[in-house]
Amino acid sequence: MNTGNAALLKRSEIWASQLKEVLQDELEAQGWVNWLSEFPDGDQFTIPSIGEGTVRDYVEDTEVVYDALDTGEFTFAITEYVSSGNYITEKARQDLFYASQLEAAFVPSQARALAERVETDVLALGAGGASGGQTAADTNSINGAEHRFIGTGTNETFAVADAAKALFALKKANVPSSNLIAIVDPSVEYELNTLTNIVNMSNNPRWEGIIETGIGSGMRFIKNIFGFDFYVSNYLATANETITLTTASGKANIFFSAASPDLLPLMGAFRQMPKVDGEYNKDKQREEYVTTARYGLKVYRPENLVCVLTDDDQV
Repeated sequence: MNTGNAALLKRSEIWASQLKEVLQDELEAQGWVNWLSEFPDGDQFTIPSIGEGTVRDYVEDTEVVYDALDTGEFTFAITEYVSSGNYITEKARQDLFYASQLEAAFVPSQARALAERVETDVLALGAGGASGGQTAADTNSINGAEHRFIGTGTNETFAVADAAKALFALKKANVPSSNLIAIVDPSVEYELNTLTNIVNMSNNPRWEGIIETGIGSGMRFIKNIFGFDFYVSNYLATANETITLTTASGKANIFFSAASPDLLPLMGAFRQMPKVDGEYNKDKQREEYVTTARYGLKVYRPENLVCVLTDDDQV
């Protein structure tokens, strides 16, 4: 028997014994949210706040002026109720070679989908308007320093000086200069990786003081820029202001200090952590799995949030 007369015994297509999964990036932003733990019931939480004291000049033998401290409140609400569900029919279970692998992937895939949704909602707080803590198309200045501005690189991309300006804004707002974090779009990483004094070896033939093992490593930049540790994310909010010189394709890169949980600019709470339910639907003859969660997110300390809007289509 040779390959000619054995052709009918040869499989025309061979399928692998494993399923190919989509590549997934790391999720980081949720780790820099001040997650509330003392939220026992209800869907709204209020935190009172007090202002600073006032100093007045005093004239001898006159009455002292007594000032009341300014008071206010921060209101936080559970607004999101999300779910992710999948099913497999009894017939599919019987007929599909990959049925067991497919069914085993349902719950992990749902958990990942919910995690991506939370990550997106966290970083959406960098957008201006109702979804964010800043006003769109406004400098959102605090103590005379802009907390929302457009990148100063070519065609409104990111420039290293923008990190210095973000640091200046945080310092003017009395934000600690420790544990500084920058979450930026991959286009910003590209701009930093292609700086002239890095790619042009005539300027610095040994790349001294710039590169040790490369600028990027996973999600985190190796180098620290003006005190900021740079992280890259594909989930940053779209800047809803027009990037005037080029296009409206922009991202809201965010800068803040993570010196302590109470200082974090973003606050969140889960009323219901992701919960998995599964049951057999006898009427539809299928196994159903669903993961649900309830949570809320809001900007808590606007003074500790700087957004640098950059064009992301210049790569």
